[in-house]
Amino acid sequence: MSYAANFDAVPLADVFAKGIAAQIGPRNPVVLVVDDEVVIADTLATILSQHGIAAMPAYDGPGALEIARLIPPDLLLADVVMPGMSGIDLAIAIQKDVPDCSILLFSGQAATTGLLAKAGKAWCDFEVILKPIHPEKLVNLIFERLNMCAEKQPCVSVKGDRTAPIEATS
Repeated sequence: MSYAANFDAVPLADVFAKGIAAQIGPRNPVVLVVDDEVVIADTLATILSQHGIAAMPAYDGPGALEIARLIPPDLLLADVVMPGMSGIDLAIAIQKDVPDCSILLFSGQAATTGLLAKAGKAWCDFEVILKPIHPEKLVNLIFERLNMCAEKQPCVSVKGDRTAPIEATS
């Protein structure tokens, strides 16, 4: 027996966009959190949401690119070592699609040197945070980065006034 006739098909991207749109406000920066370990991505997104950040988790590079094209993030926080598309490749692609997006990468592996060299060849200089990192320190780093970007780019977007300093909420 098929129940499909009782329900409308809705693209997953539309559902996601509507859910995150409720979190976006004039003081809510948007951060895309990407890690192939679902628990890490979801936990980081929850922590950031608790500090007033509209955090969107993604679990692979292609999925993160799709999300970034729907809702351009203010900051990308991505694991460097992921299967398929690395965090470096993702960061390079997002900078092409969303040039105002700040990039923070994190890794628990020493094997990131070769990947960072690849980024250098693409004329990109990314900051890499070593895992593990205390959540409070990570939140502070994210707010520092968002404030640095706000000072460099005095622009106003639909997400709000990026020129005002962004503060963590408890």
